[in-house]
Amino acid sequence: MQGIEMPVPAGNHTFSCIDGHTCGNPVRLVTGGAPHLRGATMSERRQDFLARHDWVRRSLMFEPRGHSVMSGSILYPPTREDCDVAILFIEVSGCLPMCGHGTIGTVTMAIENGLARPAREGELRLDAPAGRIVATYERRGEHVDSVRIRNIASFLAVPEVEVEMPGMGRLRVDIAYGGNFYAIVEPQPGFAGLEDLSADDVLRLSPELRRRVNAAVEVVHPEDATIAGVSHVMWTGRARDARAHARNAVFYGDRAVDRSPCGTGTSARMAQLAARGRLDVGDEFIHESIIGTLFDGRVEDRAVVGNHAAIVPSIAGWARTHGINTIFVNERDPLRAGFLV
Repeated sequence: MQGIEMPVPAGNHTFSCIDGHTCGNPVRLVTGGAPHLRGATMSERRQDFLARHDWVRRSLMFEPRGHSVMSGSILYPPTREDCDVAILFIEVSGCLPMCGHGTIGTVTMAIENGLARPAREGELRLDAPAGRIVATYERRGEHVDSVRIRNIASFLAVPEVEVEMPGMGRLRVDIAYGGNFYAIVEPQPGFAGLEDLSADDVLRLSPELRRRVNAAVEVVHPEDATIAGVSHVMWTGRARDARAHARNAVFYGDRAVDRSPCGTGTSARMAQLAARGRLDVGDEFIHESIIGTLFDGRVEDRAVVGNHAAIVPSIAGWARTHGINTIFVNERDPLRAGFLV
């Protein structure tokens, strides 16, 4: 969800950050300089951030301080008693309700740097705009080796939406929710599979497909009307890694392709497959990214969201820290608000 384009407030602004990546996709954890947010829930605080402080996201995620694939997060005190910490997601595509790779990276950096104090070692409970997320982590000395997140309930929202795509003919997609709404494209006449698409093809085709899908059908989360519209497009294909069940490339924002296997995308994909009878509780689903990294998915339980049969998915992956960054946003810089090419 995009915010309101707003000017950067006058003066000098300093942000302390830890930079890293989750299976190849960037995570910038803002540890200092973040704004105070209003709201009784993280969903309300997300709306407040978008209304009053979205310049922070644009300045830190867009060029010249970020890039077209940049992703980040900010930690806050929780709004609910059953969580250790709250998390807000910021990236080039907006202030997302949930981000899987961002959660794995944030938990890794927060634990390794003492930024969060879990009530129980090995488990961090996060208050996210999309709902409560439970992350379990494996720690070896000072380092976190892996993180598994138990995501929010995910479901197939609208099956078999058909749209006409120039050069591809009639395409059929499933719209599924895993923290964001995805248009999932499986091999069919007109699309042989991800193995036949380059990264440039994904960048070229996805915005038009997303536009046509959103014009064809309106999707709104039945329990949170602020989560609406297809924001991500997933192209699927055969796995290359012997461990993986499938490979994917997820498009988001204006020109971003997820380098990780995508956490909310993997959740949406598992929900789609479960609705099709291809996955059941206890089944694993190992998802391969466009660069060959893997997320280990698993169907943990069944659930119901509105009138949708849903699953509770979990996703496991790893993250690494590669820098500590102090970022200045000041009024002398004519490009302080950020830009994308």
